[in-house]
Amino acid sequence: MKEVLTIADSLHDQGVGLRILTGTLTGTYNPTGEGKLFFVMMAAFAELERDMIHQRTVAGLAAARAPGRTGGRPTVMDTDTLAVARARQAKGESPTQIAKALGVSRASIYRHLPASNPRTLPPGQNP
Repeated sequence: MKEVLTIADSLHDQGVGLRILTGTLTGTYNPTGEGKLFFVMMAAFAELERDMIHQRTVAGLAAARAPGRTGGRPTVMDTDTLAVARARQAKGESPTQIAKALGVSRASIYRHLPASNPRTLPPGQNP
């Protein structure tokens, strides 16, 4: 709220005001007197709406998780695909070869097979 009033005061100092063109609140408002009250009320309603959206989102996610659902994009690496990828890695295939053979991206291979990611290997070991 303080930030809204600070911004409104700054804009008023620059000659910028709020003008509502239609509806029951039609008029020009400055961040003084009734205009200040209007800015405070609008900021309070906006903050309330933001909090309500957050609460509804959290409740919706909790309700979705209760039966076991999770959000986000489905993974392309199910347990069978992951087993095949590990077997190919054990044979010495590169992440690029594994990705092409399985029809997934190299990023998926690096994400699910950290041993193939050079950034996760201990110093001095090569993939």
